[in-house]
Amino acid sequence: MTDGLLTVAALQMEVSDDRDRNLDRVEEMIRTAAAAGARLVLPQELFELPYFCKDQDPAWFDTARPYEGNPAIARLSALAAELGVVIPVSFFERAGQAFFNSLAMIDADGRVLGLYRKSHIPDGPGYQEKFYFSPGDTGFKVFDTKVGRIGAAICWDQWFPEAARTMALAGAELLLYPTAIGSEPQAPDWDSRDHWRRVMQGHAGANIVPVIAANRVGTEAGRDATLTFYGSSFVADPTGAILAEAGRSGDAVVMAEIDLAMARRLRASWGLFRDRRPDLYGAVATLDGGIRR
Repeated sequence: MTDGLLTVAALQMEVSDDRDRNLDRVEEMIRTAAAAGARLVLPQELFELPYFCKDQDPAWFDTARPYEGNPAIARLSALAAELGVVIPVSFFERAGQAFFNSLAMIDADGRVLGLYRKSHIPDGPGYQEKFYFSPGDTGFKVFDTKVGRIGAAICWDQWFPEAARTMALAGAELLLYPTAIGSEPQAPDWDSRDHWRRVMQGHAGANIVPVIAANRVGTEAGRDATLTFYGSSFVADPTGAILAEAGRSGDAVVMAEIDLAMARRLRASWGLFRDRRPDLYGAVATLDGGIRR
């Protein structure tokens, strides 16, 4: 990073049934991004295996691994240290008798800075995550890395402005969202791609913080549902404008240069955080808007 300029990359790829093959592909793509100048590379959500939440199948619990001693985290930690890049790693976590959809933040020297567990857990046709994951208990996390202060959330978290604002208030200079989203089995003609992107672009603009989103691609068939993931991974600037994007299909390394110093000045001068009124926002901390019956 020079004078606040940071080159970042979002990855999107098709996922096979072979865990080692998927990890090999992620490593290959990270190396490609780093060779082109990326200092932060974001892989997609749960990239080690197919998106198993299409069905409720207890056999998938056997694929979860603990945070400590996790082989994928160890492998990508070594890669991060070799290449000098920050790598957030999404993984299926086993913690005692609990299971989480989690992310380990690996710094550019290979150190694992900490763990985030997905806070919002969806439940619907093709996306039956509540069967597999407990709601995260870490709270929203912001990590001090060698390329800046990074907030990272996971997929369904991206629909909630409270999550983005919380990370921004904690000083996040970048917001990262590894995701797995595509078709809706109950509504095959419904295409949520543009809605999905506009929500995250809104987070960037409302908080004046750049956003990086990495989604998967390809069609994955389960027992009860088949999903076609629509890719479209992107990088947005602090006003929400898209700087770089991938297509709806095909593996891709999406790269863009972000001016963190400019974003920092814009946040300070625009006044959005100066003019906040937390004393008026109590209803946000309730489920029903604070309505009393």
